[in-house]
Amino acid sequence: MRRIIDIFRKSFSARVSLYAVLAAAGVFLLALSYVSRYSRRSVWDEATKRASQVLENCELRLTRILEDVEAMADNVEWLVYRHLDSPDTLVEYTRTALQGNPDLVGCAISFEPYFFEGEEYFSAYSSRDENNVITTEQEGDEDYQYFYLDWYLMPKLLNQPVWTEPYCDWDYDDDFSLNTEMLISYSKPLTDAEGNFIGVVSMDLSPKWLSEQLSSIKPYPHSFCMLLSRGGTYLIHPDPERLFYQTIFTRTLLENDPLFEKLGHDMLDQKEGTQLVKITGQDSYAFYKPMKKTGWSLGIVCMEKDIFDHFDRLRIITLVILLLGLLAMFIASIKIIGGTMKPLKALVAEAENIAEGDFGHKLPELNRVDEIGTLSRSFSHMQSSLVSYIEELKETTATKERIDGELRIAHSIQMAMVPSVFPAFPERKELDLYACMNPAKEVGGDLYDYFLLDDKLYFCIGDVSGKGIPASLFMATTRNLFRVVGKEAVAPSEIARRLNATLSENNETLMFVTAFIGVLDLVSGRLEFCNCGHNPPVLIPKAGGKAADTVPAFLDCIPNTPIGACPDCEFKGQEIEDLHGCTLFLYTDGLTEAENCAHEAFGDWRLLENLANYPRVNPEALVSRLRGAVASHVGSAEPSDDLTILCLELK
Repeated sequence: MRRIIDIFRKSFSARVSLYAVLAAAGVFLLALSYVSRYSRRSVWDEATKRASQVLENCELRLTRILEDVEAMADNVEWLVYRHLDSPDTLVEYTRTALQGNPDLVGCAISFEPYFFEGEEYFSAYSSRDENNVITTEQEGDEDYQYFYLDWYLMPKLLNQPVWTEPYCDWDYDDDFSLNTEMLISYSKPLTDAEGNFIGVVSMDLSPKWLSEQLSSIKPYPHSFCMLLSRGGTYLIHPDPERLFYQTIFTRTLLENDPLFEKLGHDMLDQKEGTQLVKITGQDSYAFYKPMKKTGWSLGIVCMEKDIFDHFDRLRIITLVILLLGLLAMFIASIKIIGGTMKPLKALVAEAENIAEGDFGHKLPELNRVDEIGTLSRSFSHMQSSLVSYIEELKETTATKERIDGELRIAHSIQMAMVPSVFPAFPERKELDLYACMNPAKEVGGDLYDYFLLDDKLYFCIGDVSGKGIPASLFMATTRNLFRVVGKEAVAPSEIARRLNATLSENNETLMFVTAFIGVLDLVSGRLEFCNCGHNPPVLIPKAGGKAADTVPAFLDCIPNTPIGACPDCEFKGQEIEDLHGCTLFLYTDGLTEAENCAHEAFGDWRLLENLANYPRVNPEALVSRLRGAVASHVGSAEPSDDLTILCLELK
């Protein structure tokens, strides 16, 4: 490379030839760019048409499968109505349905409790195993109360046939465990002559089998098909780790990918279109369209390199031919121009010292008025300008390095920020609630949540072990699990047990969360709670009693273990009969352990003192004053931990 640079530095003819070649190359490249752009657009239009056709074929094939299942459900429904007086016959119909449709892996005819006199449970169920062996059984009992499951409840509540989200059913073995085989069901409600709900006809499909049916349909070698449920769960995907157990938004929780997130929202919003995304680090195009009947969304992902493979190879061949032609042109130009530029050799010889870095060397003065004289004077001017330019370049480079360093730091800080969105405070006249959370760093591990279910308020506050992004992810998982488990209307101790069972499973990082979980009946005032290693809340009794009875005090809590610390821990709950007129003040240790510049903690006694000194005010004002007291105590010291407060008053 150095020898090539020396040739161009010493040979004026080589430089002139290079300019001529570059000018020709510019013209050729401009023409090639126009042709390439037009050709690429044609290739893209063909790829779009091809992908759309494949997408249509996938939709037709999938629709046929689903329509066959729905037709079989209609047939079984007709038979059920004709033989409601013969339960044993209904059992046989489930087996007949599987024999008549090889796509099905299960069929159930289930009825409301005591529909048949003397029988609380009646759910005739036939299933097909991987060896195509059909087994039939009556699956309802005390351990398997089918009428609480989604495939039974959804058609009952909606009063219409539905396709369920993927789910795991139960295996009837000695330890009664979850079946790892995922299912999706088409459930159709059964009604009596008066239109009253009496049961469900359910047809089961294997999403794994469904994925195998459509995975072979692809327009390009590395393309793949994906199918999303109404909730965004992958029903069809080539990656088994994502199939059934992840949604399209799981990836966006771990990395910032706005294009992929937009694809997920568009598909869930039942839109049709094309989206550029990154798949395994490669640019890809997702073609997607909705399935209106089921609410699912079907997509085909094609790698950009597959779409433009032949086009790119043709472009490379054309560029190679162009470069070879320009090289031949360059060599010929050097020979022609070199013969006409001999007077420049003297100037080149004198300027050689400058070329070697001696910028103080004086060039000879040529009293010529032609181009060579002008060139000599230009070299002299360039010599002085070059010295100034190098000095300016050094200063510019140093400034640029400093700015780049600051930009990298700013980028790291920005990427570390994870926004949090909390629910609005409930608007109930008998309840006054306020909460706040202040992370000490960009992201935090504290959490709080609450929601109303009928006349009961479910709420929790917690503190995840550790800090940073892992703690924030663990916090998000805990909060989502609390909402899912809490909405099953179970006791706080049961919520804690289920959260612990899920969070401690495969918990290789040994993270845990301290939490206080409560359920408040807004009518009776009864509070059920379970403290899982968290700071005990402060109870401010109702006004009007004896002075000693209205002093704020820590709630006497059973010291259960934190959630996620041990998979087999038991959690004991407690209760308060009536919370009317009382205020419950919950917080994380970021309040009591807040330190000032002298490393003095705020402490429990300051918390009780501040709560006792303040007159009885609403929760929002109380939280605001406590935050002010903590800020005044900390002063100019850096926050040592996240600070979260939740305060509620039952009027």
